[in-house]
Amino acid sequence: MARQGTSEELGSAFGMERRGARDVMWDGPFYRVQRDGYEICFVPDAGEALEDVCNVDMWVIFADGLRWSGTIFTLAEVQRLMDRWATTGEELGGSFFTCWDGLIVRDAGISAMVRVVDHLVQAGEYETVFRPIGRADSDAD
Repeated sequence: MARQGTSEELGSAFGMERRGARDVMWDGPFYRVQRDGYEICFVPDAGEALEDVCNVDMWVIFADGLRWSGTIFTLAEVQRLMDRWATTGEELGGSFFTCWDGLIVRDAGISAMVRVVDHLVQAGEYETVFRPIGRADSDAD
């Protein structure tokens, strides 16, 4: 079910902190960043510092309930994975990297990733990067 209310009301109701121009909160394993008209939900590894995150699953949930999923990697993380695969033989010895709904960013950290996702949403480019996964209220369909 999509949440109703302003970002200030949502922040108060769901224990969000106000950080500059964004509301953020932990919701179990999820780190949620509330924006005007949408929310970005990240699933960082347990115990990982938010500004060190370099490989994370996420999704964007719009006010109308539409959701888009993705995985964000830093350029350094892609290099690390390909170097590892060169020794394990995976992905043709590290010769390539694929990810269906992947996005590669230069800088690590949730704040840097939020900045990129915000740009993609504002420019309407999220539809070419992330994968649509339907409405939040249609999971049972």
